[in-house]
Amino acid sequence: MTNSLDILVNKIEDVKLTIKDEVERRFEEFKDIGKNGDELDLFSELSFCVLTANWRAKGGIKAQKFITKEGFAHYNEEQLISKLREVGHRFPNTRSRYIVENRWIIGSLKNLLQKDISESRRFLVENIKGIGWKEASHFLRNVGIEDVAILDKHILKIMKNYNLVKEVPKPSWTEKKYTDLENQLRVLSKMVEEPLGKLDLYLWYMETGQIDK
Repeated sequence: MTNSLDILVNKIEDVKLTIKDEVERRFEEFKDIGKNGDELDLFSELSFCVLTANWRAKGGIKAQKFITKEGFAHYNEEQLISKLREVGHRFPNTRSRYIVENRWIIGSLKNLLQKDISESRRFLVENIKGIGWKEASHFLRNVGIEDVAILDKHILKIMKNYNLVKEVPKPSWTEKKYTDLENQLRVLSKMVEEPLGKLDLYLWYMETGQIDK
C-alpha cells in the first residue's frame, strides 16, 4: 500500500503544479456561494446535487444553468419535467418530484451550514429527497465546506487502483461505511496537504481531465 500511495502522492503533486491556481479559484467560488449566496442560490446547489446522482456532472451543470435558481424554487413539477427532458436527464419525472418536495428547506439552508458538518450532512441524508451520503457531501463541498469527500465512482476507482481500498464498494452507503472510506482518503489528504474537498478536484481532474464541481 505504501508504494502505491507514494506513487499517487507524486502524481497529485505533479497535477498541482499545473492546476493549483484553478482549483483555488474554483474553491473560492464555492466559498462565495456559501458565504454570500442567498437561500435560492443554496437551493440551486442542492438541486444540482439531486440531478447529478446517477447522471453526469456536465449534464447537471447544463441543467442548473438552464433551469436557473428561480426555476428550481418556483417551476411546477410539469415545468421542471419539461426542462429536464430538454437537457436529456435520465430521470426527469423522479428528479422533478424530488426538487418540488424539497422546497420546504428553502429558508433554512443558511442556518444548516452553521452547524457541525457531520450533523448537517446527516440531516440532509435523512430529510432531503434524492440526497444520500455522496450527494450531501457534494452539496456541502460546493458551498465551501472543505472537510468532506465526494465518493463517486471516479474517486473510488482511484482508491482501488492505488490500494486505498481492496475493492470498489457498492453505493449502498451507511454513515459508518461512508465515513470509514472518507477517513481512508483523509490519509492521502494529509500527505498532499490539501483538504478533502480540494483533493476531490485534483483526483477528478486526474480521471477526467476537467475541473467541474
